[in-house]
Amino acid sequence: MTDVTGVPVDVLRTLFHSDQGGHEQVMICQDRASGLKAVIAIHSTALGPALGGTRFYPYASEEEAVADALNLSRGMSYKNAMAGLDHGGGKAVVIGDPALIKSEELLLAYGRFVASLGGRYVTACDVGTYVADMDVVARECRWTTGRSPENGGAGDSSVLTAFGVFQGMRASAQHLWGDPTLRGRKVGVAGVGKVGHHLVAHLLSDGAEVVVTDVREESVRRVTDLHPEVSVAADTDALIRTEGLDIYAPCALGGALNDETVPVLTAKVVCGAANNQLAHPGIEKDLADRSVLYAPDYVVNAGGVIQVADELNGFDFDRCKAKATKIFDTTLAIFARAKADGIPPAAAADRIAEQRMADARRP
Repeated sequence: MTDVTGVPVDVLRTLFHSDQGGHEQVMICQDRASGLKAVIAIHSTALGPALGGTRFYPYASEEEAVADALNLSRGMSYKNAMAGLDHGGGKAVVIGDPALIKSEELLLAYGRFVASLGGRYVTACDVGTYVADMDVVARECRWTTGRSPENGGAGDSSVLTAFGVFQGMRASAQHLWGDPTLRGRKVGVAGVGKVGHHLVAHLLSDGAEVVVTDVREESVRRVTDLHPEVSVAADTDALIRTEGLDIYAPCALGGALNDETVPVLTAKVVCGAANNQLAHPGIEKDLADRSVLYAPDYVVNAGGVIQVADELNGFDFDRCKAKATKIFDTTLAIFARAKADGIPPAAAADRIAEQRMADARRP
């Protein structure tokens, strides 16, 4: 069923009546010539222009795509606030299999839609999009980050994303075991793609024992070829049940922590790069009830957004790495706030981020 515009009614219901409401602006984009179908969601500009990546994914439905854009853009508001950036939250999703439909024409059309927002939304890479794609988008839109160094950008943001997650893990170890090193700890990494394989290198350098899994066999092979000492689990279900696992790092898509996975986790810490790891409200309490320490995803995976934000002012890697190193202190502060307020770390992080956004809105 559609309304008079041809937009499915359930999509409009998601926009105006879901729990993910409160967004400032949502743009539905279509370019018939290139096959582009996309959603750009701006959750908040209280702290500055919305900043967030472009996800290119074969969603099962338009409603699923809209819901993902709304959820991801909201998460970016909180991520940017906790990272201390002067940016609000936004996200875009392109509907379709990038291996089949991604083209120069489609990316240029997408760039024109982003440009039409006049700087309210700054885009970057995400799942399914890469530095080369942002170089194409930037030809139509100056509000594009994550470009190649040859085109005035910072390059691959996954390097600092992984570094930030590593800092979050070190803070988790400090809080739980009294020592920031991961030496001798067994860490399970689910998803060793753009971010996960960099994280594995950090963990091994710090003396951790690493177990990995990924739905893509070539991703696992890349890691094991470089690091033969890494163990491989058959799948995520086997990984989270691994005996003696200290830390679980979800580094693929969201929803990794749900009613099925949380009860069987063997790890004492969850700290990973994936966005929106909590499948629904209440999961954070389930983790706390099982004495599993959860490092909020949008806090520890902020290294990438720190990098792309810096690109807008002339990229300096050392400056960005110094900012990403502070994720260690921010994570510890969240754990302290959670203990003081008697709430899970996810709720503590939300409170801190919401306070910063509220303070920015005051005249």
